[in-house]
Amino acid sequence: MNKYIVSAICGCLFFVNGFSQDKNIRELLYEIEQNNTELKGYQSIIESQQLENKSTNNLPDPQLSGYYLPIGDNAMGNYTEFQISQSIEFPTVYGSRSKWNDLKSIQLQMSYAKKRQEVLLEAKSVLIELAFLQKQKAIETERRAQSKQVFDQIEELYDKEQVGILDLNKAKIAWIQKQFVVEQVESEIQIVLSKLKTLNGGKVIDGFTPGIDLPIEVAAVETLWQEKLANDPSLKGLKAAETASLQKVKLEKNKVLPNVALGYNYQGVSGSNYSGFYGGFSIPLWKSKNKVKAAEANYEYQQSNTQVITASLYAQFQETYNRYELMLEKYSEYQTTMANLNSEELLFRAYMLGEYSFMDYYVELQFYRNASDRMLQLEKKIQLLKAQLLKHTL
Repeated sequence: MNKYIVSAICGCLFFVNGFSQDKNIRELLYEIEQNNTELKGYQSIIESQQLENKSTNNLPDPQLSGYYLPIGDNAMGNYTEFQISQSIEFPTVYGSRSKWNDLKSIQLQMSYAKKRQEVLLEAKSVLIELAFLQKQKAIETERRAQSKQVFDQIEELYDKEQVGILDLNKAKIAWIQKQFVVEQVESEIQIVLSKLKTLNGGKVIDGFTPGIDLPIEVAAVETLWQEKLANDPSLKGLKAAETASLQKVKLEKNKVLPNVALGYNYQGVSGSNYSGFYGGFSIPLWKSKNKVKAAEANYEYQQSNTQVITASLYAQFQETYNRYELMLEKYSEYQTTMANLNSEELLFRAYMLGEYSFMDYYVELQFYRNASDRMLQLEKKIQLLKAQLLKHTL
């Protein structure tokens, strides 16, 4: 019996249609992405911030002012004046600020992409957990059936007075314990399904393949890292922040140029009036003081920050990859050792021949079952580490 259990665990790595299974995972993650309430809220915040950034490049409101002066010695008549004007920054400032806003928009997009990856990585981890719980349920259900078969056989032997009451009671307890294990796994499956429902915006996940299997091989560490550099939003966000800070330097240099004001002016008294164009410009003495230097200092910081964080992320990535390789090696050893075992059947035969007491048989049986369980848990940990390594592909 154990032979079939081990084969079911090991065979999943080599005898599956990887493309169709991966496609199923992608479909499930896409559904979660569309329904996740956290992502919807975050997207709204991003859109709001983008619109607010664009508003910083609007022209200031036109100004309308007027004078009516009827009080005083106005032998020539009451004096009236009004003026409408529009002030603008130097024209090159708007182009420079527009480019800066575009780069800030890219930063916001990378921020959303990072949040999206975090949500989808959590969802994928929960899906992996569910897949292995379903595998565990299939194994434990088979073990429960086997325990019932052993109990029935020992009960028959007891009726024939070939075994004692102690062996019968132990066999019954073992069967009851397996019933509890199956119920416990079923409860854990419901908990995981509830997590998936929450991640899916309160909607039940449908279409999950109960026997879903995932290949565990990944590319070499340097190949993966180069892919991550090109696609990971955290790293791309650092580059976007660096580029935006450089554009901020150019913007502040443009803002040193004078502002311009244009308008129309009317003045009138006792039937006489004058009207014409109004123009002026500011003298940039104070408002841009030290702002260029501050922008340049921020750009230097962003360059340094990109290098520091990239190096830190690479160290974490290598650590995860090393753990993945170590576990994969141990898993391969387990797989090689247990692939051709038929220990449960052999143990049962030995027990039936009287070579083992029921307690000795049960202890030996648990040893092999524990080894099988450890291999299953090791495979799950490998899949979770792989999900972290391939986070940039989500």
